[in-house]
Amino acid sequence: MTQNTPLIVENLSFRYRDRTGAAIHDIAFEAQAGEILLIAGASGCGKTTLIRSINGLIPRSYKGEMNGRVLVFGEETASWKLSQISQKIGTVLQDPERQILGTKVLNEVAFGLENLSVPREEILERVDEALKFLKIFHLRERETFTLSGGEKQKVALAGVLAMRPSILLLDEPLASLDPASAQDTLDTVRFLADQGMTVLMVEHRVEDVLRINPERVMFMSEGEIRYLGSLSGLSKVVNYREVKLPAEQIAERAKQDPPAVEIKILPGAAGNGSREAALVKFEDVAFGYESDVEVLHGIDLEIKRGDVIAVLGPNGAGKTTFVKHAIGLLKPKGGRVLVNGRDTKEASVAQIAGTLGYVFQSPSHMLFAPTVSEELAFGPRNLNHSKEQIEQEVKEALRIVNLSDKEQDPPLALSFGQQKRVSIAAILAMQSRILVMDEPTAGQDYQNYMNFMDAILGLPSFEAILFITHDVDLAVIYANRVLIVNDGRLIADGKPQDVLRDFDRLKANRLVPTSLLSLNLERLNATGRFLRAEALAHI
Repeated sequence: MTQNTPLIVENLSFRYRDRTGAAIHDIAFEAQAGEILLIAGASGCGKTTLIRSINGLIPRSYKGEMNGRVLVFGEETASWKLSQISQKIGTVLQDPERQILGTKVLNEVAFGLENLSVPREEILERVDEALKFLKIFHLRERETFTLSGGEKQKVALAGVLAMRPSILLLDEPLASLDPASAQDTLDTVRFLADQGMTVLMVEHRVEDVLRINPERVMFMSEGEIRYLGSLSGLSKVVNYREVKLPAEQIAERAKQDPPAVEIKILPGAAGNGSREAALVKFEDVAFGYESDVEVLHGIDLEIKRGDVIAVLGPNGAGKTTFVKHAIGLLKPKGGRVLVNGRDTKEASVAQIAGTLGYVFQSPSHMLFAPTVSEELAFGPRNLNHSKEQIEQEVKEALRIVNLSDKEQDPPLALSFGQQKRVSIAAILAMQSRILVMDEPTAGQDYQNYMNFMDAILGLPSFEAILFITHDVDLAVIYANRVLIVNDGRLIADGKPQDVLRDFDRLKANRLVPTSLLSLNLERLNATGRFLRAEALAHI
């Protein structure tokens, strides 16, 4: 039996060299051919450490103290080279930026096969097969730096599938994908498992994964397995605040708890913003990275005090390009962008940063300092804040993102979800008037993303917030205005209950209605507005 079992993990424990406690301890389980094993749990609970231990990055790249064994088809992998492991185990990392090395999509997908000295004709054949299988053959000749986050995620998966592994490890594979692409990816994963592949999927978007009926679910907490079994038993053992369950299940469970205190959104923006001048104004903005290819077409809109804007749309639709114009990182080729009445073409990024703070989609694009504390102090110091003020700003920002205990840790040694929170805290510490976030909840567990969004929206320092997201529920819960961007155009702009009730329009823009959206629409006559599932429990 052992020889035929793709993966056996025996009493596995690991402590990182620079940490005091173990990241995982006494992990033991088996995974069979044709099985999807969903691994869920709060950020920092040990999920990624487990993945690194299975694919050999621990202890080869991440040093520390390791005990226990990993067996692949009955053979212990401790003595295997990484190249040997990679032929059996494929891994798609949480942050595609860390996985993509090639300058061109074709080269990137071929990279692993080239390292194994596979003949050229076979490499091209396998690359094309993987690209067609994932429906991204049209990206074959593209430069990787021009791809959106979601497109990079698919290219990273293509590179792994081209290697034809027996075991596939997916670490937050849906984090950068629009809802329709997430469904496509999940359907692909189900197909691969049905063909006999063993799939371990770490994912916070549990509700999405339930649609493809994973054979088993593992729930981890504080480095240990707390539950391993069928889907039906999951909701009974998990904290509904930590793992995002379908809205009806959350509402049912939350009935037993007292109603949550409702937050006052953007208290610093009180008053009727509509009568005031716009904080940011787009006037017929057009842009293209190449002179003959236009990416944005005629964008007109205003951002006013009190706006909490969710920007939705497919991968590669131009959402990030649009937002980068607001903060002056990109300048329009046509039209103009005004920040506080000033044309961004006449202002530097540093000058705009006092008004607009921007959190990148990939934290590795932002983080560089040796400690979290120094990372957070960098922006305020450059804005000439006093030493006492900086200390207070850093402390408060860490409290909001629930990372007060990580002040002296190196940012790049943290989990992806924790890095994301550090990058958000770095902007919070700068006290900008408008906060702009690209995928703020990617890699976050449900409790952390609710807590820090509540904290951010309750801050008196912000006058407006704009966030790009693929999480429709984030727009449902927090936005008072929703934009849909597709093909570089503004498709819709209005209240969430007006924009999101049109399911045909959602589908046309690769957005998928969620259980929370449906539950809110059912109860809209009683509530008059959208609410989180926990609040709907008491309506």
